[in-house]
Amino acid sequence: MEQNSNFTENQLQEQLEQQKALASVIGRIRESLDLETIFQTTVTQVRQLLNADRVAVFQFDLEKDWEGEFVSEDVALGWDSALAVKVYDHCFEQKFASSYQQGQIQAVADIYKAGLSDCHIAFLSKFQIKANLIVPLSRQKELWGLLCIHQCSEARNWKESEIEFIRQIADHLVVAIQQAKHLHEVQLQAAKLAQVVQRDQVIAQIVDKIRSPLNIETIFKTTTQEIRQLLQADRVAIFSFNADWSGNFLAESFAEGWTPLVGIQPAIADTYLQQTQGGRYVNNETFTANDIYQAGLTDCHVTLLEQFQAKAFATAPILQGDQLWGVIAAYQNTSRRQWQSYEVESLTKIGTQIGVALRHHKLLAHAQYQAEQQKTLTSVITRIRESLDLDTIFQTTVTEARKMLQADRVTVFRFDPQKDWEGEFISEDFVPECKSVMAEKVYDYCFGENFAPLYAQGRVNAIADIYQAKFPGCYVQILEKFQVRANMVAPLLKKGELWGLLCIHQCTAPRYWQPSEIEFTSQIAEQLGVALKQDSYLKQVQIQVVQLAEATEREKAMERQELLAATIDKIRQSLDIKTIFRTTTQAVRELLEVERVAIYRFNADWSGKFVADSFKDGWKPVAQAQPMIIKTFEDTEDDNKLPRNETFVPIRQGEKLWGLLVAYQNSQPRYWKEEEINLLAQVAVQFGIAIQQAELLEQTKRQTSELTQALQELKQTQTRLIQGEKMAGLGQLLAGVAHEINNPVSFIFGNLIHLNEYTQELLKVVKLYRQNSSLSSTVQKQIDKTDLDFLIEDLPKTLESMKVGTERICEIVLSLRNFSRTDEAELKAVDIHEGLDSTLLILGHRLKNNNERPAIEIIKEYATFPLLECYPAQLNQVFMNLLSNSIDALEEKFKTIQQKYLQLSQRCPRIPLTIWISTQAVNNQIVIRIADNGLGIPEEVRSHMFDPFFTTKAPGKGTGLGLSISHQIVVEKHHGQIRCSSKPGEGTEFLIEIPSSN
Repeated sequence: MEQNSNFTENQLQEQLEQQKALASVIGRIRESLDLETIFQTTVTQVRQLLNADRVAVFQFDLEKDWEGEFVSEDVALGWDSALAVKVYDHCFEQKFASSYQQGQIQAVADIYKAGLSDCHIAFLSKFQIKANLIVPLSRQKELWGLLCIHQCSEARNWKESEIEFIRQIADHLVVAIQQAKHLHEVQLQAAKLAQVVQRDQVIAQIVDKIRSPLNIETIFKTTTQEIRQLLQADRVAIFSFNADWSGNFLAESFAEGWTPLVGIQPAIADTYLQQTQGGRYVNNETFTANDIYQAGLTDCHVTLLEQFQAKAFATAPILQGDQLWGVIAAYQNTSRRQWQSYEVESLTKIGTQIGVALRHHKLLAHAQYQAEQQKTLTSVITRIRESLDLDTIFQTTVTEARKMLQADRVTVFRFDPQKDWEGEFISEDFVPECKSVMAEKVYDYCFGENFAPLYAQGRVNAIADIYQAKFPGCYVQILEKFQVRANMVAPLLKKGELWGLLCIHQCTAPRYWQPSEIEFTSQIAEQLGVALKQDSYLKQVQIQVVQLAEATEREKAMERQELLAATIDKIRQSLDIKTIFRTTTQAVRELLEVERVAIYRFNADWSGKFVADSFKDGWKPVAQAQPMIIKTFEDTEDDNKLPRNETFVPIRQGEKLWGLLVAYQNSQPRYWKEEEINLLAQVAVQFGIAIQQAELLEQTKRQTSELTQALQELKQTQTRLIQGEKMAGLGQLLAGVAHEINNPVSFIFGNLIHLNEYTQELLKVVKLYRQNSSLSSTVQKQIDKTDLDFLIEDLPKTLESMKVGTERICEIVLSLRNFSRTDEAELKAVDIHEGLDSTLLILGHRLKNNNERPAIEIIKEYATFPLLECYPAQLNQVFMNLLSNSIDALEEKFKTIQQKYLQLSQRCPRIPLTIWISTQAVNNQIVIRIADNGLGIPEEVRSHMFDPFFTTKAPGKGTGLGLSISHQIVVEKHHGQIRCSSKPGEGTEFLIEIPSSN
């Protein structure tokens, strides 16, 4: 009883766990609407709960006979995946399909003991299955797929609870599949609705573009492109009818690979449309064919469509008002097509809108033509008012009028007032097909009788066809002579009298003149009459202007003479040639009222350049231009009678041609008057005198400058020689002192060796004597008195000290000799480190500490390199100058800082004073750097530090020649470079570069 109770509790516990698992799986299924996510969640959860080797969802392909594939799975490690494997069990339909469709579940504990067919066992073995549990997934009584649980490792007895669990999972999967189907259908409906909305939006956009103020070609192009994209057709085209119901394609949009239809010649003729005068399209009916071979079309119609590569089409009429203008057609070329009602409706809407656009275009074209007429009239009137030249007015008028009226010829005919109605054409514009009538003498003896009175009253005569107007034969003959078939003639009246005619000719065919054209011609003729009246007034004014101009010119001539005198006076007041050029060119330009006056100077080879110019605002200077050669001008008697842009006169310096004085009128040619050229010639003569005087002054200044420079160089040379002699004398003095010291020192140093040997011998004797014999009391007293032990100990030390002092004296003597090097005035290979050390030894007393400052620290960084070819003594002089300046700078730094702290009543900290000396070999150059940490050198001082006699020291403390001579020695004597870099407050560095081989 107790065992049964435990068993029941275990069952209840197991069922409870399964219910929890079932609720968890169902909850996850309901969390998602994505079928793949639901499947994957389900197989994963089920395999973990049942501890199976594989759980998979199998889906049948409804279009194939029980064939399908696994669409989702979860498989344990070590077993093959069955995902996406195409499965076809040929015995499935016979044994399992019916039972699965009825909802039966198949539970197989061992495939080899379940009585399955061999083919089915082989099929299951393919997937490593030994036991399986299959639950059908049916959707609306249709077997959609299977939920498969596989045990691959061993046989398995499936429990009822497990089977019931899987069945419930399958039921919820079926619900999820049904929901997914419904969701898909809803999405499809939403997509269709979106397509309808999008189609309506596209149609609205196309209508907006059609209604926008674009030209008709752009409308056609945009419409065909948009409709083809909307309908996804292979071609959309617009076809326009001719009067005989033939027609042409005016615009199209087609997919890649199809032959264009626009531009096909000759016109396309549809016999049905020609016979029916537009057929169904006249009644605003559409026409569609899903398959041209099944639509009952005539053979000729099918042949025509085959030329268009069409297999299906839909067409809608385009009505311009009440008249049939054409059709818009959509073609499917790749295959037949079932045209939908909304597609035909869209095509009809677009056809209607194109008809409206065509109507608007026609009205707009008419309005534009009228506006062009008015614009042309306004333009002609404006040009008549802008110009005072009658020939220009006539030519402008006939050109504009012919373009506006699209006539073959427009002319202006003028009567000769001295002859009876005889005249000639004085202006014309014509098409190439017509011949010119310019200067043709015309006399119509019947003109005065038939036409003169009418034209004098301002009447316009418009003839549509000269052969239908019942004109006299003489008049027709004259018109035939000029190829006229139709014409319109308007009178040109001047002060009420008939001055001439404005003639519009149509030569190729008759022409019915519109009232607006007649009115336009009348207005043009009226404005030409105004121009004739203006011309008469203008000629009267011009006569008065000439008289005033002559009087004004006489006044200007007097002013020019006064200005010429003032200009000559300015030339004589100045001796600076540039000032003379500037003031004179400006004065002459203002005097002659020209745009530019320039002075051109010749070189020895007769090339030359502009050396001065004065020009009006807006022109570029020529005085800075490159040298140029002026072409030779051949003088002629009529040279000054022709308009030119410039005139020029020669400038002579004595008998020599120096240059040209040129006056320019750049904007237009100018008739140069004789008095203007004479004025230029007089100024040029004064120029020659001024140039000669200026050159003499310049020559005097140049000689003075050369003498001043020579004197300065002489002073510098003299000072350098004196400085050189001082240094040479100092060198000789040092060499002499060194020689005089060297002799006694050498004597002392040599005897010290013997003295040391003798002393050692004596000390040995004394020592032996004290050890081996008894000393008398007298001797002993003397030994005690003289402190013999101390003497024996101190005497060798005294000799050694004398030796060290003597060696030091020898080193000083050697340094003096190295520094002076009086025997090395020529180039010689030396070790420059010896020169630097010798200089430091000589300056040693300045480097030591004293009462005023601490010692200056010397830091040397010498590189190893071969001997340097140089002038040793001169190079040592450079080292001396630079090191002395560094010491001066450091002393000044210490004094400045110490004074600052004294003023603040503070204790002065330790001030480091350092000089760095370094050498190195770089790119065949010996580089010597001498740097200090002094106060630095300001930029304004550094830029002049190598100038002769430049010094910042107090009077008497420096000559200003040290750095100048150093620069000369390094740069001129050694072909090197010496540079200075300095930062205020941080220090200064001098860099010397000397070539390794001089």
